[in-house]
Amino acid sequence: MQRRSLLAAAGAALLAKPSLAQGVRPRTLRFVPQANLTVLDPILTTAGVSLNHGYAVFDTLYGTGADFKPVPQMAEGHEVSADGRTWLIRLRPGLRFHDGEPVRAVDCAASLARWSKRDTFGQTLGAAVEAWEAQDDRTLRIRLSRPFPRLLSALAFVGPIPAFIMPERLAKTDPYKAVTEMVGSGPYRFLPDEFVSGSRVAYAKSDGYVPRQEPAVLNAGGKVAHFDRLEWQIIPDSSTAASALQSGEVDWWEFADADLTPMLSRNRGITVASYDPLGFMAFLRFNSHVPPFNNAKLKRVVLSAVDQAQYMPLITGGDDKAWHTAYSMFPTGLPFVKEVGAEAMGAPKDLERLRRAVKDAGYAGEKVVILSPTDLPTVASFGDVTAELLKQLGMNVDLQVMDWGSVVQRRTSREPVEKGGWSIFHTTWKSSSIANPALNTNIRGQGDSGWFGWFRSEGIERLTREWLDAASDAEQQRLFDAIQLEAFEQVPVVPLGQFLQKTAYRSDLTGMLPGPAAFPWNLRRA
Repeated sequence: MQRRSLLAAAGAALLAKPSLAQGVRPRTLRFVPQANLTVLDPILTTAGVSLNHGYAVFDTLYGTGADFKPVPQMAEGHEVSADGRTWLIRLRPGLRFHDGEPVRAVDCAASLARWSKRDTFGQTLGAAVEAWEAQDDRTLRIRLSRPFPRLLSALAFVGPIPAFIMPERLAKTDPYKAVTEMVGSGPYRFLPDEFVSGSRVAYAKSDGYVPRQEPAVLNAGGKVAHFDRLEWQIIPDSSTAASALQSGEVDWWEFADADLTPMLSRNRGITVASYDPLGFMAFLRFNSHVPPFNNAKLKRVVLSAVDQAQYMPLITGGDDKAWHTAYSMFPTGLPFVKEVGAEAMGAPKDLERLRRAVKDAGYAGEKVVILSPTDLPTVASFGDVTAELLKQLGMNVDLQVMDWGSVVQRRTSREPVEKGGWSIFHTTWKSSSIANPALNTNIRGQGDSGWFGWFRSEGIERLTREWLDAASDAEQQRLFDAIQLEAFEQVPVVPLGQFLQKTAYRSDLTGMLPGPAAFPWNLRRA
């Protein structure tokens, strides 16, 4: 606590400097994101901080409404052919990019083609697409090899990689290389001259943006920007961020540290609320591409050794009401989700038996490199817990600590650990972003084209395709269970529990939209 007090005092003194205080303006929304922004291209990564950036700058053809059904956003409407293989999507009139150019169907076609190479749901849709093309400037035509009834759901989903629309010249960038020029058609314009990674990100209200007339809900409806400017202040230390919020130097702290929320809650000028009512799940992610965790038998041993109660109190500040065990690959409480991993994960933790199981699995002393961020409070302590557990199991552990931006970049390496690769990192997912088999990037078995860790499972991919085509609830349930059973057998990830994340903001802010991203619209100062 003494260290926190000193840091808080230092942070308050820093933020009280005239150079910063003079920058405070009533028409500026000042935001402290969950981590540093290192990847500007929101199609290139699943990092939540890049998702937030993407929603400020870009827009989507469809959004997800209050009942989680797709609704038009940039689109005016659509038509589907009788055989279900041709979709025509008509754009709203008057849409413009931040460089003044009109949004055209060719921009949408190129954007969706690139997105479909990176997003998990997009890859599934893309496999059924014969062509993304323009019928005319305002009409996008999607030709399919087979009907895909959930096409709009894929285009509308909130994340982790939304189907953001960008100009054709940018969308033609290799999907595995970053777009560096941020030109979107969303409510805010990115200000590249003011961007300093590790310190500051700035946006200006887009005067040419024409919001829809419906109320804002999640990533749909009227995205009205009530502030002239949006400024991100990167503050890695939780105490400093809390001090800045209390002093009024910032308006909104995205992920409030659980240890500090009781203090913040006592401040009448601050509101502490659930970030997303559906909650989050935490996971340990294996690199299934390189030894030693290209061995499913070894991963099953780690799965059975993990005790979620060793992880969750670290993320919730010891608040037992803010988390619960989740022996499932999907968030509990959602349709079709059963805790099919309860037997494997809920058994007593017999270390001697587990050590023998590690040897029986064929582990030969290979180095296990764990990537652990210092500046992302939600997972900062997980690396220590996992490192200690694996050491107890007799593994050769190398815990490497770094900032989250470095983790995001390092986890793209497919090299062996001896050449800069990795074995494990920890992450969290918004419940809504992994709610069904098509969306759940964690367990999709797409191999080289899949998420970091490059887990491959032809069985899960086949079952997912069958689930997409399932006509009855009973058939969906059967396939949902089969997918989970296969995932617990092959173990691409280990679930660490389900929890509620808190956000904190100045009480004079109104219009906050709870959900799986930090939406910058609809907010205004009372």
